Amino acid sequence: MLSCKRFFYEKAEKMKKQEKIEKTISILKKNYGNTLLASLSNLDAWKILIATILSARSKDEQTEPIAKSLFERYKNAKQLAKAKKKDVEKIIKKIGFYHQKAKYIIETSKLIVDEFNNKVPQNYESLMKCPGVGRKVAGCVLVYAFGVPAIPVDTHIHRISNRLGLVKTSSPEKTELELLKIVPKKHWFLVNDVLVNHGKTICSHISPWCSKCSIEKLCYKVGVEKRK
Repeated sequence: MLSCKRFFYEKAEKMKKQEKIEKTISILKKNYGNTLLASLSNLDAWKILIATILSARSKDEQTEPIAKSLFERYKNAKQLAKAKKKDVEKIIKKIGFYHQKAKYIIETSKLIVDEFNNKVPQNYESLMKCPGVGRKVAGCVLVYAFGVPAIPVDTHIHRISNRLGLVKTSSPEKTELELLKIVPKKHWFLVNDVLVNHGKTICSHISPWCSKCSIEKLCYKVGVEKRK
């Protein structure tokens, strides 16, 4: 009897969360559109992979011009695979952790050329063999390079999902697994884009702009101590 009650309770909770997700995505989509997808739509899969590795723990406005300069010098995986690390570092030195990232993107390009026949793989397992590629980077490549439904989760999405009360998790990896259970698949493409934009502009880590937030009424404000 208890197991039946538990089943229906969990089903009802999932439906409530899905309804909240529908409303949240609908509102945020009107605010932000699908800006990241638009900005990457003219790039090939290798460039999206390299740009996403560079973007880790860096701001997009900083990464985009540097990635553009990099691709002007190295136009494909074969060229970057043969690059000298010090030459790559000169181009990307304004990005955080540039020493490590230079190593990552050169080694990743070598792997693409040597093991994947110069083609970026289209699955998590193969992508995560590349240096500097975790689930978040792999998910972005799947979504923006190949149109494969996925939910890449960074710190913004992890924070906002918990604040909204959609999940109760301790890491981005765990947040991703929970979101995959409750977010309707038709919205997987949008989750990363709209929540990242919202995290950058309104739902900041410290003192979020709750007074300006278009989804404030949907938010439980979990963990928010100070707000504007």
